[in-house]
Amino acid sequence: MESTMLQWRGHQVIDSTGDRLGTIDDLYLDEETDTAEWALVNMGLFGGSLTLVPLAGAVAEGDQIRVPFEKARVKAAPVVTADRALSQPEEQELYEYYGLPYDQSAPDTGLPTGAGEPKPDSGHDTSGPTTDSAMTRSEEELRVGTVKRETGRVRLRKYITTEQVQTSVPVQREEIRIEREPITEANAGAAMDGPALSEEEHEVVLESEEVVVDKQVVPKERIRLDKDVVTEERQVTEEVRKEQVEVEGDARP
Repeated sequence: MESTMLQWRGHQVIDSTGDRLGTIDDLYLDEETDTAEWALVNMGLFGGSLTLVPLAGAVAEGDQIRVPFEKARVKAAPVVTADRALSQPEEQELYEYYGLPYDQSAPDTGLPTGAGEPKPDSGHDTSGPTTDSAMTRSEEELRVGTVKRETGRVRLRKYITTEQVQTSVPVQREEIRIEREPITEANAGAAMDGPALSEEEHEVVLESEEVVVDKQVVPKERIRLDKDVVTEERQVTEEVRKEQVEVEGDARP
């Protein structure tokens, strides 16, 4: 089981309910027993949040490691400095926070696997002397993903404005025109019909057109909001670590 735990680096960690916590960035070993006691879990997208989670009660479920703690409790765990040994006060604080029994006589927890200078004939991971004569060289690979975040909202709203509209309309009106014609044989009968002298009136009705204004609502167009997806390239720069292997000694191939 212990040799299996040492291979958990890079595996995904889930909490007691199955919610994702992050990936195991490194392991902290007990300096006296070389037992993996703590996992340094990367809970941030770009490595911005490293949290220590105890491996007591942790079990492997396929490629995932389930720990017996809820995500909220892990996120609120005491913050410690990574890449160095835990002091006894730090270790005690972590044990008490997670509700685990702590032996004050126990030595400090060691450095994470691979940290610090390698000791001769030490190491029990895939590169250790307890495996075989070969040394495994590992390196970090950059994993870049995307996450959707709300960047803004657009609303379609209509309101009423008033403007002056001017147009011309042709209108007609009647005007009086006096016509005079001489008495001829053709109109003499009509002209001489009646008394020779008399008083009388003739009335003509004049008409004109007036402009009448009416308004009606006419639909003009349909307007809606739609979205287009635009793809662009963005450069991501991040540091990755890799192990280098060098040969020391007088032996020559």
